[in-house]
Amino acid sequence: MAYPLPSNFSQHLSLSSAMAESNNLEVVNQPEDSYSVWALPPPDFKHRLKSLMSSLRSEFAGPIFDPHITVVGDLPLRREDAIARFHSAAASVKPFTARIADIAYGTFFYQCVYLLIDPSPEVVETSAHCCGHFGYNRSTPYMPHMSLIYGDLSEEKKERARTRAMEIDESICGLGFEVSLLALCKTDTRDRTTESWEIVELCDLKKEDFA
Repeated sequence: MAYPLPSNFSQHLSLSSAMAESNNLEVVNQPEDSYSVWALPPPDFKHRLKSLMSSLRSEFAGPIFDPHITVVGDLPLRREDAIARFHSAAASVKPFTARIADIAYGTFFYQCVYLLIDPSPEVVETSAHCCGHFGYNRSTPYMPHMSLIYGDLSEEKKERARTRAMEIDESICGLGFEVSLLALCKTDTRDRTTESWEIVELCDLKKEDFA
């Protein structure tokens, strides 16, 4: 049996359509932020790293940030899109081992002094896999590393900082650790204070879930 439509049906339909269109526009018009994917060290090693980083900052200054290996570099995305890509990428990533090869320094602010990570197949392939999900294309070959300090230091000071890191933690080179936690982070690299940086999502690779 067909039932008569309420007299105000067209009004409700128009309102529903307008609300749906508005919701779609909110997603489309959502501002883009800069996101990256980090591999995080286990808690016990993180504590050791933060102690080393704090000691170096006391001598050479620089902003505070969490120790991490960048898996996917900084790129602009809308929040929901970044989260969806992160979930998709992390779903098939397994825990892997990272090993510290050396302490080195680079040529710009975010690669001032760092722990150079051995570019083993599992480290490189994890990054390549995640970059594929994010559509991230590198302009240079992947150099896995874990920054100790950020800054614009002279060559002399960077060498001094590298030497001090080796003195503070003499046994850190050659050390291996398991990576079982990935993080999606909002990282506006224009903010050199890092105060606006935040972890948006976490994935425990052992439990295969998100926090």
